[in-house]
Amino acid sequence: MPRLPLRSRKDVGSVPGDEDTRAHVAGAASAAAADVAPPPAVEPDPGAAAFFDVDNTMMMGASLFWFARGLAARKYFSTRDMAGFVWQQAKFRIGGNEGNPDDMLTIRENALAFVADREVSEIVQHSEEIYDELMAGRIWGGTRALAQQHLDAGQRVWLVTATPIELAAIIARRLGLTGALGTVSEIVDGRYTGRLVGELMHGPAKAEAVLALAEREGLDLSRCTAYSDSANDLPMLSLCGTAVAVNPDTELRSVAKARGWTIRDFRTGRKAARIGVPTVAAAALSGGIVGGTLALRRRNKLPW
Repeated sequence: MPRLPLRSRKDVGSVPGDEDTRAHVAGAASAAAADVAPPPAVEPDPGAAAFFDVDNTMMMGASLFWFARGLAARKYFSTRDMAGFVWQQAKFRIGGNEGNPDDMLTIRENALAFVADREVSEIVQHSEEIYDELMAGRIWGGTRALAQQHLDAGQRVWLVTATPIELAAIIARRLGLTGALGTVSEIVDGRYTGRLVGELMHGPAKAEAVLALAEREGLDLSRCTAYSDSANDLPMLSLCGTAVAVNPDTELRSVAKARGWTIRDFRTGRKAARIGVPTVAAAALSGGIVGGTLALRRRNKLPW
């Protein structure tokens, strides 16, 4: 896999090249942008850490959906005429269809375009409010307890998520965790350009971010633990000495059983069915809203 020297967020805003290169740049940028909380109050174990996915692992549903819903309530964008764009995102998020280069280019270009020209401080303030309004009550108590076990053992705990790193850092701080690795957007003069740095923090990019952070923080990945609900996170799960499937999808459950990984499911019966399916649909909807709105804005010059 190509290895590139880490550059500034501005320098790597639109990275050409193959998916591996973009994933590496995204991972390196996320690790570089991640703030580090003070070490645990107990005797530290500096070589070990835990990495938690967010959507349906730490939180019920898709964090980006709740983020988009909160911004929509603040009149950041309209949701009219979104069906075609929701379908495009659904093909990627539900079907994992990454085979169409045109679709993937559109998704990358529009992923964070809904904050284009907005001040970072403004989005951070709204993110704090949206967490309180829509996210705090959706944290899985069982997963939060798992994270606390690592903190109590003197280990650092990181969220690893496709949600914007500014929001991811707020979630981590509110939960008392060490920090977060999230999708990094290009920032110029304190404002978002709407372009990604490298790639969405998804699949291989998560593994790259964990690798970069481990190198920076001196972690021994064989002593680290990764948690996720999705087979999309197999690259990250496979990096660590211990992998745990939390509220797993069908594919990840099968892989976890085959590899002897621990499975923790905090859903039960109807609750699992009720939460699991809407989570996928919500992720598709959120991607469609935020990506589609920008496409409409550019095509029809819609006001925010």
